Amino acid sequence: MDDPLDLPSDELIQQLRGSSREQICNRLEGYREANADVQKELVRALQSIAVEQPAVLTPFVPKLLPFLTAEERSVRLTTAKLFVSLSKTRPDAIVDTADVLAARLADKSEFYYVRARLAETLGYVAVEYPEKTTTPDLLADLRTGLSFDEPEVKEKLAKALAYVALGNPRRLRHWISDLAAHLDAEDELVRYYLSTAIVAVGCEQPAALSDSVDELGSRLDDECPYVRGRAAEALGLLAGATSDTSIVPDERLATVGSASDEPFVTERTRFALARLENESSVDSGDGIASLESIRDQVDEIADAIASPDGECTQCGGSLPEGGPPMCPRCGTPYRG
Repeated sequence: MDDPLDLPSDELIQQLRGSSREQICNRLEGYREANADVQKELVRALQSIAVEQPAVLTPFVPKLLPFLTAEERSVRLTTAKLFVSLSKTRPDAIVDTADVLAARLADKSEFYYVRARLAETLGYVAVEYPEKTTTPDLLADLRTGLSFDEPEVKEKLAKALAYVALGNPRRLRHWISDLAAHLDAEDELVRYYLSTAIVAVGCEQPAALSDSVDELGSRLDDECPYVRGRAAEALGLLAGATSDTSIVPDERLATVGSASDEPFVTERTRFALARLENESSVDSGDGIASLESIRDQVDEIADAIASPDGECTQCGGSLPEGGPPMCPRCGTPYRG
């Protein structure tokens, strides 16, 4: 096989398809002895393939693991980003390496940006393979890191927990209090991902939210509309599952709903208030309290929070440049 660093990505893809598995594996192993710059360029070339045609790279994932322990941290970080790219579209390619990735995540001496990307990777895999990836040790690392890790890592830990909940809500049903304790985090995305994780658990285990009413109620005043909406959604789920609806702040929900012009908030406060009125059969609409809908929107909303750029012509919500093809708040199509 020709040197992949000298090939355009389409030709490199053909080489990966046309050469024998043994030839490719031998070539990748040979790069372990190359200098850091060469290794980094190799991984970057492979990452473009992970985005364009991930299936081509899938059989060789185990041969990429050694680059996660390369001496140069830039190589490790580039490799971790490659794993994120693969896990988004081909979690099946990553699932058998989850234990190795979890071990690297647990290494507190590792560069925190590398650990953040590995947490993100494991989150994407956990949606499709929750039983194979969400071991007690990994879950403990994710939870503990919310208190002690670097801010950049906390965001990805929270994201991973949201995806764990979306993959199998039961895995976090006993952790709601732990998650809720961090709903006042400074980072907006941390609050969003954790409130999303709580709602995901509530979709199947609504009674599990009963010990976190105060924390959820305080998020009704959050400056981020997506956190306010998720808090209302969680309280609505609880209202439909508890016999003691007095614990749910109905007056506060009504005030927040009437004062907001954000559809993401008003629709969810309306849902919560309907549940408080024992309208348990109310049609939530717009994917409210739906695991599938939450999963479909979670990254789009996170993009809108992270990089607002412009406004939706329908609802006025912030839209990220180059983002999803529809407003994550109201669903209006647009061109990013």
